[in-house]
Amino acid sequence: MRSAHVQYCRTPSGDGCLRRPRYRSLGGGPVLHRITRRAAAAVLLLTGVLIAPSVPTAAAQVAAPVSGYIDGHSHLFSYEAFGGMLMCGKPYDPDGIEEALTDCPDHYPNGELAWFENFTRTGSPTGTHDPVGWPTFRDWPAYDSLTHQQAYYTWVERAWRGGLRVLVNDLVANRQLCAIYPLKKRSCDEMASIRLQAQRARELQDHIDAESGGPGQGWFRIVRDPAEARSVVAAGKLAVVLGIETSEPFGCRQIFGIPQCTKAQIDRGLDEMHALGVRSMFVCHKYDNALCGVRFDSGTQGAIVNVGNLLATGSFWQARTCTGPEHDNTIDPAGVLPAQIARLLPPGVSLPLYPAAPHCNTRGLTSLGAYMVQGLVKRGMLVEIDHMSVKAAAQTLSLLEAAHYPGVISSHSWADPTYFSRIYALGGMITQYGHNSPDFVAEWRRTVPLRQQYQVPGYGYGLDVNGMGRLPAPRAGNAVVYPFTAFDGTVMDRLRTGQRTWDVNVDGVANYGLVPDWIEDMRLQAGPDIVRDLAAGAESYLRTWEAATAHAVT
Repeated sequence: MRSAHVQYCRTPSGDGCLRRPRYRSLGGGPVLHRITRRAAAAVLLLTGVLIAPSVPTAAAQVAAPVSGYIDGHSHLFSYEAFGGMLMCGKPYDPDGIEEALTDCPDHYPNGELAWFENFTRTGSPTGTHDPVGWPTFRDWPAYDSLTHQQAYYTWVERAWRGGLRVLVNDLVANRQLCAIYPLKKRSCDEMASIRLQAQRARELQDHIDAESGGPGQGWFRIVRDPAEARSVVAAGKLAVVLGIETSEPFGCRQIFGIPQCTKAQIDRGLDEMHALGVRSMFVCHKYDNALCGVRFDSGTQGAIVNVGNLLATGSFWQARTCTGPEHDNTIDPAGVLPAQIARLLPPGVSLPLYPAAPHCNTRGLTSLGAYMVQGLVKRGMLVEIDHMSVKAAAQTLSLLEAAHYPGVISSHSWADPTYFSRIYALGGMITQYGHNSPDFVAEWRRTVPLRQQYQVPGYGYGLDVNGMGRLPAPRAGNAVVYPFTAFDGTVMDRLRTGQRTWDVNVDGVANYGLVPDWIEDMRLQAGPDIVRDLAAGAESYLRTWEAATAHAVT
C-alpha cells in the first residue's frame, strides 16, 4: 500500500495547485483508512485559504532594506511546556492535521473537566466546549481560548503570505506552573523543555522543507545571525529567531532570597543556548528568581501567580508604594482563587495585604542578574526587559547604557512605557502586544512621535500566540471586506480550514492565520501609515540585532 504526500506548488501566475504525489511504502491493510483521511485532510486544508497567493521575489541586493512585518514574541511549541498536557494540539504532526489538531484527553467528552481552560476563558472553573478540533473547529481555536493550539503551521504560512517576515519564537517554560497542573507527561525541568522545543522547531522546518522540495527549500527558516535573517527575508521567506522566556533560566531559582545557581552555571547555560541557536532571552518571568524581581500580574491572574511565587521562592511578592513615575502592575487587594489553586496554600496562609498603589516590586536586578545581562552582551544576544520589575529594568538599562549596547527589546507590552525612550535611544526595538485593533492603533499613534524623535523606521507586534493571553477580539463597525489586498499585493480571502471558515469581523484573531486580516482591520481605522510602519518592522529589528552582534566578544 502506498500513501500520497500532497505538496504546495506555484504556477507562474502564483495560483496554488497540487503536485503529482510522491509515494512511499507503508504496508499493512488498516493503513488505508488513515491514508484516505489524511489525503482528504490535505485537500481540504489546501483549499479556500487565498484567492491568489503570491511569493515575494528576492531583493536585488541582500544588504538592501527589507520589507515585512515582525512578530517579536510568540510560542509555536509551548504545547511541550508545563508538563506537556496543559496546551492542547500541535503546530504540526507528521501524521497530518487530523492528528495535530485534537483536544487534550481530559477535555473530553464536553469540556466539563477542563477547569484551567474554563477558568482562563470565563473566570470560572466550570464550563463546557466541543472538544473536536479538525475538521469542524466549532469552539476552538478561538481568540479567547487559551489552552488550544492557535498556530498550526499552515495558519502561520498564511500570515507569512500576508507579509510576516520575521518571527521570534520564544521557547517557554515555567517549572512552578508545571508542578501545579496535575496532568503531565514531561519533566518540569525548564531547560529540558527548552531543548525539546528547539528540537520541535527544527522538525517543523524539516517538515516544511520536505513539502517544498528538499532541505533549505521551505518558507520557514530558523536563522542564527542577522545576515542570515536578512538573506532569508530578501528571498521572500520567513526568518525565525529562537528566543527564551522562562522563569528560572539555567536553574537560577531563589529560595528565601538565597540563589540556587552560580556564575559558572550561567556561563555554561548561555554557551549551550547560543550553540542551540538561541539569540534572545528574558532574565526573569512571572516569579522572582535569583536574577531579578518581576513585574507583577494584576487581577485574579495576579493572585494565582502570587501563589506560584510563594511556592517557587518561599515568599509572596514584596511590594512598596512607588514614589516615581515608573511602576509595576497593581496587585489587587483581593482575588478569587479557583479551588484547585487555593488548596495549594499552606494551612492558615492567605494572600497578603499590600500598601497603597501604585505598586513597585522591592526586588531589582541581582549581582547574578547583572552577570547574566553582561553575558548576553558579550555574546551579542538580545536582552528582553519585559517582565522585569521597574527596578530591575532601570538597572538593566543603566548597564546597557554604560556599555553603549543597542541589543535591548520590549516585545509584548510588559515593560513600563516610561522606559521606551531609553530603549530607543540605545538603538533597541519595541513591539506591541497583540491587543484588540482599536487599542493597538491607539498605542501605535501615541508612540509615533517617540519613533520619529529617535529615527526608528518601523514598528511591530508581539502576538504572544500560545502564550496563554487573549488574541485580538472582533470589532464592531467598519468591517473588513473580503477579499482584501495585503501591503505586498497578495490578495486574501477568508481563511478556511477543514469545514470551518473564519472571518475576522466575527471571530477576531481566532488563530495565527488571521493576522493579515487584523492588520487590514487596523488599516481601516488608521490608514496606510500604520501598515507602512509595520512593514518596516522587520528592517528595524534586523538593524537592532546587527548592532548588537557588533558588540559580541569573539
